[in-house]
Amino acid sequence: MQKHIVRVYPSKERLPREEQLAWKLARVATDEAPIDEEAAEMVINRIIDNAAVAVAALNRQPVANARTQALAHPNPGGATLFGLPSTQRFSCEWAAWANGVAVRELDFHDTFLAADYSHPADNIPPILAVAQQTGRRGVDVLRGILAAYEVHISLVKAICLHKHKKDHIAHLAPAATVGIGALLGLPTEVIYQAVQQAVHVSFQTRQSRKGEISSWKAYAPAFAGKQAVEAIDRAMRGETSPSPIYEGEDSVIAWMLDGPEAVYEVWLPEPGEPRRQILESYTKEHSAEYQAQALIDLAFRMREKIDDFEQIKEIVIHTSHHTHYVIGSGSGDPQKYDPEASRETLDHSIMYIFAVALQDGTWHHERSYAPERARRPDTVRLWRKIRTVEDPEWTARYHHPDPSQKAFGGRVEILFNDGRTLVDEIAVANAHPNGARPFRRPDYIRKFDTLTESIIERAERDRFLRLVERLPELTPEEVLDLNVVVPRTWLTHAERDHRGIF
Repeated sequence: MQKHIVRVYPSKERLPREEQLAWKLARVATDEAPIDEEAAEMVINRIIDNAAVAVAALNRQPVANARTQALAHPNPGGATLFGLPSTQRFSCEWAAWANGVAVRELDFHDTFLAADYSHPADNIPPILAVAQQTGRRGVDVLRGILAAYEVHISLVKAICLHKHKKDHIAHLAPAATVGIGALLGLPTEVIYQAVQQAVHVSFQTRQSRKGEISSWKAYAPAFAGKQAVEAIDRAMRGETSPSPIYEGEDSVIAWMLDGPEAVYEVWLPEPGEPRRQILESYTKEHSAEYQAQALIDLAFRMREKIDDFEQIKEIVIHTSHHTHYVIGSGSGDPQKYDPEASRETLDHSIMYIFAVALQDGTWHHERSYAPERARRPDTVRLWRKIRTVEDPEWTARYHHPDPSQKAFGGRVEILFNDGRTLVDEIAVANAHPNGARPFRRPDYIRKFDTLTESIIERAERDRFLRLVERLPELTPEEVLDLNVVVPRTWLTHAERDHRGIF
């Protein structure tokens, strides 16, 4: 990996485009590095993972509404949608939109955490949609996804958006743009201009993940993917974009991030170096915010030593700064203790999640968030006895530069009415690469089967898995079938009346 220093330059101090971060990101797409076999296998895992969580969410209202928007934009030479046969095709930017919402709705696919947050598999829907519309091969899809992961993870390691209350899609949009550029084999100049547009239009506030969290949480990454498609399309037509988008005197670093004196170190692969950073990311075993994954596993373990939950006086979760302030009591959000809160809010409340996991010993993407589950009186009582505190040790472990040392869990202290205490801790989730049971291909397939069992037929399941496992050798015609088709009767909202303007 090669270190690149990124800072603000006054307009009078002209920065050559080859020295700009946007250009260097574009070069990740155009450098013809060899494909790493282990990284390629992980791409296949993440396509399986995306399909699993998307199919499970197809009939949820945000996904159904996004699908109806795509249905209003048919294109015989376009891309396909989850749930529908490949004979039905739609404009790729709208396919990216609908499929992106489906993938993100349950908050159940992959994650990477460092200086900021990310769900790198959000890059896959726009890349795959463009591949289908432009007739690309499986190996092109593979190169595009690896390039997107490389850029996304590099930016998340280097530049914190959260402390400036900017939403994390500001790193997703340029990553998806680079991935599409790599997929299409575009010149560096074109990708550079597209990256600058994508960055310029993707900076948004974090209110989408604060307080009463709305369905926009699922739409936001799809919006970034759609922006990436449109940015590439515009740049391919010869148009330019605000420059330099990162280093400019009035651009994002100067006014939206650390300011005119900021200096960032961004590490990108050397020329010819395989793109392997996808291997540093991790998927979810449980349908909840990633920083809750390890604590769910810990709750399962601790409940075996508790006879009566009513005898619990208080539960204190000692954890990292990010966990405390984003999904913990440090957020100051009363909605995180509200039994009437939305699913999107509940999956960002570690207090709720830990209470239910402790009582049930299981976690389900629907039952654990059901309104009747959240309103259960004994759960509400326990839930409101839980709080988080920031522990500098866990914050340091969260930000550790060595992937083998990073930790996203915490230490839990349970105090009982009789004065007894129960204390335990966990560093990473069981499914994490460093966890007790790291996810492998069979685990991804098991998750796929669990989430799609009552939705798709066995023959469709086998067809999809056989196809995706041959990703590097797929023809353009086979790439068109890289979705999962469900019985038409199951898509109860697929042909609902359009309520918008399309």
